[in-house]
Amino acid sequence: MGKEQNRRRQTALQKYINFRGATNFRNRLICATLSGKAIRIDDIRPFDQNPGIRDYEASLLRLLEKITNGCIVKINATGTSLKYIPGLLMGGEFSHATPVTRSIGYFLEVLVALAPFGKEPLSISLTGITNDDQDLSVDIIRVVTLPLYKRFGFEGEATLKVKKRGLSPLGGGEVWFKVDSVVKALRPCTVIEQGKIKRIRGVAYTARCGPMLGNRVITGARGVLNDFIPDVYVHSDHCKGVEAGMSSGYGITLVAESTTGVVVSTELTAQQGVLPEDVGQLAARRLLEEISRGGGVDTFHQPLMLLFMALCPEDVSRCRLGPLSPYTIRCLREFREFFGVTFKIKPDPESNTIMFSCLGSGYGNYSRKTI
Repeated sequence: MGKEQNRRRQTALQKYINFRGATNFRNRLICATLSGKAIRIDDIRPFDQNPGIRDYEASLLRLLEKITNGCIVKINATGTSLKYIPGLLMGGEFSHATPVTRSIGYFLEVLVALAPFGKEPLSISLTGITNDDQDLSVDIIRVVTLPLYKRFGFEGEATLKVKKRGLSPLGGGEVWFKVDSVVKALRPCTVIEQGKIKRIRGVAYTARCGPMLGNRVITGARGVLNDFIPDVYVHSDHCKGVEAGMSSGYGITLVAESTTGVVVSTELTAQQGVLPEDVGQLAARRLLEEISRGGGVDTFHQPLMLLFMALCPEDVSRCRLGPLSPYTIRCLREFREFFGVTFKIKPDPESNTIMFSCLGSGYGNYSRKTI
C-alpha cells in the first residue's frame, strides 16, 4: 500500500513544475500564466520567524485571480507551500489596493508582462506606494518600461498616469494603467548598440515637504551630470494636499537617452539624515555607472527584454546586455523550463557586454478576441 501511495503521489507531482523557496516568485507566476503550466512552490521561508508567503505576494495572487478566468490558488495552512494553476488572461477594468510593504511597481512589472496577451484590453487602478528603493517606481515604468512594447511590434497605446504620489511608509498614492489593445504575436527584436548618450532627463519629486528640497536635489544631480553632457534637464514635481499621499518625502528619477534610442534609468528616494544634494549626486553617479555597463537596456529591464525575446515567433532576436544581475540569471533558467527557449550567449570582452540571441518559442495570444 505504501508503494502505491507513493506512486500516486509522484504522478500527482508530475502535473506541476516544482520549485522551492520564495526566490523569483513573480517571474514564476508570470511564466506559469503565459505558458498555461501549473506550478508548485514548496519551502517558502520555512525557517523564518514569520514563515510562508508575505502579504504582498498574497496580494499579487489576488490580482492574478482578478485579471484571469479559471485561476486556482491553493496555499497550505502555514503558507509555506503554494499550488498555482493559471487561468485564461481576460483583461477588462479593475481596481486593486496594494499593501504598503511593497510599492505599486512590484505589481506593475507583472501587469506590464501580461497585459498585451489578454482576451481584452486591460485598464486598472492601483493604490499604494508609488516610489521607494525596493522596486521600480511608476516614473521609470512610464518612461522606460512601456516603450519596450514598441520594440516588439506592439501597435497599441500603453498609458500610465500618476494621479497621486504616495511615499513610504504610509503610501496613499494612486496610478492608472491602461493598455488599449492586445497583440496576436510579438515581432522579433534586434538591439545591438547602445550608442552615445545625447540627453538626460529627470524628475525630482517632493511630497508633503518644501519644494526647495527638490531644487537642492536637482542642483546636486546637475553638478555631476553637467561635467559629461550639456543637455541635462530635471524638472520638479511638487505634490501637496490630497495629491501628496499620506507620507512626506522626496527623491529623484533620472533617464538617459542614446542616439540609437536606448534608454537607461536610475532612481533614488531620500533616506532620513541624508542631505538633498547628496541624494542628487548619488543618483547621478548611479546613472553614470548604469551607462558604463552598456547594453540595449539597463539592469532593471534585462528580465523583461529576455522574456519578450523568448515569446517572439520562431525567428531570431538579438540583444546586447551589460553584466547580468543574479535575478536575470535565474530568470533565464526559468524561461528554458517554461518555454523551452535556450539563449545563445556570446561575451564581448572589449566592451564588457554580452550578446544574447535566441529562436523564439512561437508564442501566440490565442485568447485574443477575433472580430
